Amino acid sequence: MAASVGQGCLRLLRGVAPWRSRLYFPQLALRRRLGQLSCMSKPALRLRSWPLTVLYYLLPLGALRPLSRVGWRPVSRVALYKSVPTRLLSRAWGRLNQVELPHWLRRPVYSLYIWTFGVNMKEAAVEDLHHYRNLSEFFRRKLKPQARPVCGLHSVISPSDGKILNFGQVKNCEVEQVKGVTYSLESFLGPRIPTEDLPFSPATSCGSFRSQLVTREGNELYHCVIYLAPGDYHCFHSPTDWTVSHRRHFPGSLMSVNPGMARWIKELFCHNERVVLTGDWKHGFFSLTAVGATNVGSIRIYFDQDLHTNSPRYSKGSYNDFSFVTHTNKEGIPMRKGEHLGEFNLGSTIVLIFEAPKDFNFKLKAGQKIRFGEALGSL
Repeated sequence: MAASVGQGCLRLLRGVAPWRSRLYFPQLALRRRLGQLSCMSKPALRLRSWPLTVLYYLLPLGALRPLSRVGWRPVSRVALYKSVPTRLLSRAWGRLNQVELPHWLRRPVYSLYIWTFGVNMKEAAVEDLHHYRNLSEFFRRKLKPQARPVCGLHSVISPSDGKILNFGQVKNCEVEQVKGVTYSLESFLGPRIPTEDLPFSPATSCGSFRSQLVTREGNELYHCVIYLAPGDYHCFHSPTDWTVSHRRHFPGSLMSVNPGMARWIKELFCHNERVVLTGDWKHGFFSLTAVGATNVGSIRIYFDQDLHTNSPRYSKGSYNDFSFVTHTNKEGIPMRKGEHLGEFNLGSTIVLIFEAPKDFNFKLKAGQKIRFGEALGSL
């Protein structure tokens, strides 16, 4: 009897790779277990399958790929990443950043960060590392006045240090976050602001969302995406002379916005928490959007004391509006080119969307490094 069983097992395992044969018998138990999982609700099934999915992608040589033969399918990498509680983790990171470091620990901690991300402390207003009491102060360090001269020859300058991910005309209401990966303009900015809240009237009340943003005949809509790496200067400034009339805050996810992730997740900027500032400049509509990212739940706008980002009281999928146009201030908040506008913690992304005449030209190359104050484009 024992001999017949042994011969049966040998026939069963013959021709199967050794590492796969070790997984064959657990497959029988997994088949029964997966049958039980199939009866669960989708949220419960996702929770139970999550650890196995992590192993599926992490183990070398696809060690768990034979499980697909018994009907198991891993959650996609994108869905798996989206399930990570990035808002909660970013909130915890923000609390950690506020912890005051002992005086003796500041230099080694900040020196490691400087070495890792290539920070140029010679540009900092205060070069002494012991001056920064916690990581948050170090991330938000100010620069020496002469470190970033503002270009006066061009109408639009870079609002921050960073890397140019994409730029150009907006076509078909789709904007490229990186080459070949787009997001919806309306999903990103949200529904059109009521006309009575704006200092100008749209050219048309119907038609595409894009045509509602273009307020002057003969103009085009342009965009520019700037990625701020962790080692970059984290404050951002006004890119031109304009008036901010409205703020829209989208509570959302806080996924990483580095270029690799932007290629991987379609409409990444529409999923993430962001603050959209809209108004007008001399050529019509102008907007600047600060997009949050992992560990960058804090987006601060200096003139907006009512803004609170990554707050548990706001739910994802919603948005809240605030108008700077009041009975006493019928224009909004005037901003001068180069003026301090806001700041991030760690790194993130700035997206400019604005209208300008057809002869507007960008002075950029995709992928180039740029610093605050340098020219983006001009007429």
